[in-house]
Amino acid sequence: MKSYTLPETTLILVITAILSLVANALSSNIPFLEAVPGMVILILISLAGIIAARVIPGKIPAVAYITTLGCILTFPGFPGSEVVNMYMKKVGFLSLCTPILAYAGISIGKEMDAFKKTGWRIVVLACVIFVGTYLGSAVIAEAILRALGQI
Repeated sequence: MKSYTLPETTLILVITAILSLVANALSSNIPFLEAVPGMVILILISLAGIIAARVIPGKIPAVAYITTLGCILTFPGFPGSEVVNMYMKKVGFLSLCTPILAYAGISIGKEMDAFKKTGWRIVVLACVIFVGTYLGSAVIAEAILRALGQI
């Protein structure tokens, strides 16, 4: 797998952000420019996580750093979390899926021979993972909402 340079990674993140902002504007009542600060925050968190994965010893994937940093920055009581949360509310996270899934589809298309070698089992595995993730999320949401008295 190719390792991208930091400028290449930044360019990819910016392109993905622009596509996400367009999808966000089309799928919600939030104007394009209002969501830009939240998207910039997402880009900065992503870049910080990618840099951390390259600099910090240990083979921890960048997504772990990105997720951890995002959780820390939005945790209530963390300095500046109110501002970060205010801007992040303007970004519809469902609209982030469109360019990411398109990129994943292109990546799979480029590696079609490798994809064919995995056979039909990968499709079954993917379906089991999707269903398991959905059901797990639903159970957790149900438990939390019941504990809070919302349902």
